[in-house]
Amino acid sequence: MLLVGGAAGYAWWYTAPPELAGQDTVTVTLGDIEENVTAQGKLEPKEYVDVGAQVTGQLQKIHVQIGDNVLAGQLLAEIDPRIYAARVQADEANIKNLQAQLIGQQAEVVFAKQQYGRNRKLLSSKGVSQQAFQSSEYTLKKAQATAAAIAAQIEQVQSTLSGDRTNLGYTKIYASMDSTVVDQKARAGQTLNANQQTPMILQLARLDTMTVRAQVAEADVMRLRPDVPVYFSTLGSGERRWQGKVRQILPTPQVINNVVLYDVLVDVDNHDRQLMTGMSTQMFFVLGKAGQVPLIPVAALGAPIRHGHDQNGDAYTVNVVTGQGIQEKTVHIGLRNRRFAQVMDGVAEGEKLQAVVKPEGKDKKKDRGYPTQGVPRL
Repeated sequence: MLLVGGAAGYAWWYTAPPELAGQDTVTVTLGDIEENVTAQGKLEPKEYVDVGAQVTGQLQKIHVQIGDNVLAGQLLAEIDPRIYAARVQADEANIKNLQAQLIGQQAEVVFAKQQYGRNRKLLSSKGVSQQAFQSSEYTLKKAQATAAAIAAQIEQVQSTLSGDRTNLGYTKIYASMDSTVVDQKARAGQTLNANQQTPMILQLARLDTMTVRAQVAEADVMRLRPDVPVYFSTLGSGERRWQGKVRQILPTPQVINNVVLYDVLVDVDNHDRQLMTGMSTQMFFVLGKAGQVPLIPVAALGAPIRHGHDQNGDAYTVNVVTGQGIQEKTVHIGLRNRRFAQVMDGVAEGEKLQAVVKPEGKDKKKDRGYPTQGVPRL
């Protein structure tokens, strides 16, 4: 931000009219002005996913490389499936065994029902004893209970089989979205342990839309809101600027060296893939701008009278240079940046104002902060 502002001031000084040099007055002229908040930021993909392993085992093969474009459902990597395949086979064999037991037990239930029915008929004619009838009733109920227990065991093993089949499926890892492989965390042959934490294998990201995570100071963040227009540049981008809007202001701050900073997220189109993860950005949040409006340097503003923030703007005193001497007037200021302020009323174009400029030294050029045609665009 300081470099940009310094460069703009340096460029203006060399374009300033020579008759202003050494004078302590400035003239109200027309120009362009932009009020903004500046911040530093870092680029990151808006949508990304860390692809991990959900089962433990040796990573047999990775089918993609960094930079490859992948489609949703595409096979990315494989983990040794033999242990999980063996568990599935054991579960299936156990289910077959229990199903065979259930068939035998169901036959026992049928036989017990038949015996119970005969004994109930014979009991009325005293053909069997009461004890024999009760014994057949007990045998029937026991056979039914045993059959129910075997059926429950089958359901339990089927549940285990479902889990083991799911784990077997996890040995093949697929892409969850159309994206680009941007990072690789593991290598083929490496043993992955998923018991304590999810081991990362790859990172996928959609690079057509990037997000700038800008850190804005607490003194400025209250001036921002969603949808505020933003432009930024990167190191090495030259004169190119990227445009965007504020998507979100995160409510939780970061405290760095006792400075409170809030993350502001800005999305930007990146179909040409010029923006890359981790790039540093210089952000300009545009609070307002106007073209060819009356401007005066901030150095010409006197004491503030009122900060009303109404349609007339804040009120200040200025010293107008007239043929009869210095005359104090009240002006209302609209947009304002570090060097210039927009005049809403109070003075007109062409009027001269008294300005207090502090000398910076014999070897330094004086920057009176005043253009003839327009304010340098930051």
